[in-house]
Amino acid sequence: MSLERLDATIRGRVQGVGFRYLVVMRALDLELTGWVANGGDGSLRCVAEGPRPALEALLATLESGPAGAIVDNVATMWGPASGSFASFEVRSGGHRGD
Repeated sequence: MSLERLDATIRGRVQGVGFRYLVVMRALDLELTGWVANGGDGSLRCVAEGPRPALEALLATLESGPAGAIVDNVATMWGPASGSFASFEVRSGGHRGD
């Protein structure tokens, strides 16, 4: 199965509600690699790589979020995996990308 890349920006009430840690736990369960970070504009950004079905399962988590979150919009971009990630991690706020 080929690997793909999901780059998602989540907007709404997504900071201060444990969203990043929910994403990390779900991504690890799905054996994905990549990262999640708070954006400086109040958004959340997630870049994940792995098989498409696992990425779609992660996307479902991004669209619902944890209790306390209000997801207004999830903008996604799909592409081929870069293979540059060894694990899945939380990156510092305002992270600009790879």
